[in-house]
Amino acid sequence: MAGDQRVSTYPANSGAGSAALYERALKVFTGGNTRITYVMKPFAPYASHGAGAYVWDADGKKSLDLVNNYFSLIHGHAHPEIVKAITDCAASGTAFGLPTEREVLLAEEICKRSPVFEEIRFVGSGTEAMMTAVKVARAHTGRPKIAKVEGAYHGAYDHLEISLDPTPEVWGAGDPEPVAYVRGTPANVIADTVVLPFNDPERAVACIERHGSELAAVVLDLLPSRVGLVAATPEYLKAVRDVTRRLGVLLIVDEVICFRLHPDGAHTLFGVEPDLVALAKVIGGGLPIGAVAGRREVMSVFEWRNGKPFLPAGGTFNANPLTMAAGLAGMKMLTPDALGRLNALGDRLREGATSVMRELKAPWQVTGLGSLFRLHPHQRPIHDYRTCYPAAAERLALERVHRHLLEHGVLITPTGSGALSTPMTEADVQYFLAALRNALIAVTAD
Repeated sequence: MAGDQRVSTYPANSGAGSAALYERALKVFTGGNTRITYVMKPFAPYASHGAGAYVWDADGKKSLDLVNNYFSLIHGHAHPEIVKAITDCAASGTAFGLPTEREVLLAEEICKRSPVFEEIRFVGSGTEAMMTAVKVARAHTGRPKIAKVEGAYHGAYDHLEISLDPTPEVWGAGDPEPVAYVRGTPANVIADTVVLPFNDPERAVACIERHGSELAAVVLDLLPSRVGLVAATPEYLKAVRDVTRRLGVLLIVDEVICFRLHPDGAHTLFGVEPDLVALAKVIGGGLPIGAVAGRREVMSVFEWRNGKPFLPAGGTFNANPLTMAAGLAGMKMLTPDALGRLNALGDRLREGATSVMRELKAPWQVTGLGSLFRLHPHQRPIHDYRTCYPAAAERLALERVHRHLLEHGVLITPTGSGALSTPMTEADVQYFLAALRNALIAVTAD
C-alpha cells in the first residue's frame, strides 16, 4: 500500500484483539461503546496506533484512514512536528489555572486568516463551540430563538439537535417542522427552534421572517455533512444573509468541519460574511478543541472589565496548553500550498469515483468539495436533507460497501463520507478507487 512510510514504533498488536476488547467494553459501556459515531455489528475494530495516512487495528490490520477521527486529523496520525510540539509542551506542564502565551499564539495564527475573526474564544469541542455561539447570539440580541437547517448536524446541544434525523413519516409536505432528536427533549426547546429548508431561498426567507423578532441567530453549515455534503448555493447564502441583516438576526457559520476547505475558512471560499464562526477539529492539531470567532462588537458579550459580563464563560480545559501547542503546529502547516495540493487530491478522488461508478453502471454518486467526499447509493439530484435521505435498500447497499472497504483496508465512515489528510498521495487515491471498484462489483454481484 502506498503513502506515508513513517514507521511507528508502537507494536501492531500489543495485546488483546478487537473481539476481546469489545467483550471487556460490554462490562463498562452500555452497548460496548462510549462513542456512537463509529458503531457496527457485531463490533467495530479497535484502533491500536496510526502513522501518517494509516491506522492499525488491535488485530494488526493496516488500513488507509479516510475517517481521520471524523475529519479532525488533517495532517494524519502522529505527525512529527505535532508530536514534538505536544511533547515539548507536556514537559513544562499540561494545564494551568492561568492564561498562557500559547493561547495567544494560536489565537493570532487563526485571527490573521480572516477579517471576520476580530476576536476569538477557545472552548473544549465543536459542540461547545456551537453552544457558545448560540449563547453569544442570545446575549447580544436579547432574543430566545434560533433557526437551523433540517438535517444539519451541529453537535450535541439540545436546540441544535432538533430535526437532525427526521424521517419521512414526520417531516410532512410543507415547511420543516421542529422534531426532537432525543427522547425527553423539553417542549420549550422544540418551540424555540425554527427549522429551515436548505437551498430553497424563498421558503427559508419566509421562515426567518415569520420569527424574525424572536430570532437570535440563523445557524448554517456551508457544506453540511448530514445534508449530503452538498454546498449551499450562492442564491441561498445571499438571501439568508440579506434577511438576517435586515431583521437584526446574527448569522452563525458552522465551520467545525469545513474550515479545512480554504486557508482563510470556508466563509471566505463561499464569499459570505458571518457574524460568528464556530471552529474545531483541524485547528487543534488532533487534540480536543473548539472556538468561536467573530466581530468584536458581538464578542463584547464576554467583556468582564466593567463588571459581570452579559455572558460569563469559563472552562477548566479551555485553551489547554497541550492543545494550543498542537494546534499552532498544525495550523502553521496548513498553508495555501498544502491545502491546494490536498484539495486537488480530493478533486481527483471524486472524479475517479464518478468514473468508476459510470464504468460499472452502478447507481451511485459522490458529492463533496475540497478534501471532503461522501458516497451515495442512488443517483437522485441532491440539494437538501430530503433528497439525500436514503431508502431502506439504499442503506443496506451503503452498509455493504462500507463493510467491504473496511475488510479490504480502507476506512470510511458508516455514512459513506471521508476526508483526506496531507500525508496522502496520488497512490493512496488510486488504492481507494481500486477498493471502491471491487466493493461496487461485489455488492452488485450478490
